[in-house]
Amino acid sequence: MNAEPKLAPPGAGLPKIELFVARIRFAWWRATSNREVISAKFQRERENIARLVKSLDAESASQRVLFPRPRGLEDSSRYWSVWMTLEHLRIVHYGITRTMEALAAGIVLKGSASTAAVKPGPDVTAEVVDEYEQSCDRLLAKAEEITDLHTKVRYAHPWFGPLDAAGWHALSATHLGLHRVQIERIVEQIRAESRAERAAAIGN
Repeated sequence: MNAEPKLAPPGAGLPKIELFVARIRFAWWRATSNREVISAKFQRERENIARLVKSLDAESASQRVLFPRPRGLEDSSRYWSVWMTLEHLRIVHYGITRTMEALAAGIVLKGSASTAAVKPGPDVTAEVVDEYEQSCDRLLAKAEEITDLHTKVRYAHPWFGPLDAAGWHALSATHLGLHRVQIERIVEQIRAESRAERAAAIGN
């Protein structure tokens, strides 16, 4: 079992230059995409994640590993299991769905969005797989249901500032892509550790 690593606290954010680049890229993505393009990207990333999850048995999917941090991911999120990642996505998807629904109704949610508030706990079970898939369905259905995602009112993301419903929809696909990369890194690390254990066993 891996020892608990010392990482930055949840909500610490990204390095300044990295955040600056992320804001530019996200602004470009919003400006050059529409509802259909964004939902299609979301669905592609969802399918990629499903393939990765199916490649693991339950023991591996629940295993926390320390992996190299991809750009866009907070340091505190790089000691997760695959199931923890799905739980995080489930939480975020329902949050984005509620946000889009409220903005479409002209309502600005109370409080502030927080990256620290959507971190998963370590005790996630296999039930999260179906729950995550349901959250994907709900988000896509809500994005399709809303007549005009370019709402007059906005709700702020801690990294990207005030976003209308279209902005939150765009963020959902970008966010899912980031965590697909995270899951790829987790799977790679699990397999690397497994190979190392087998090699050590042979050597002994």
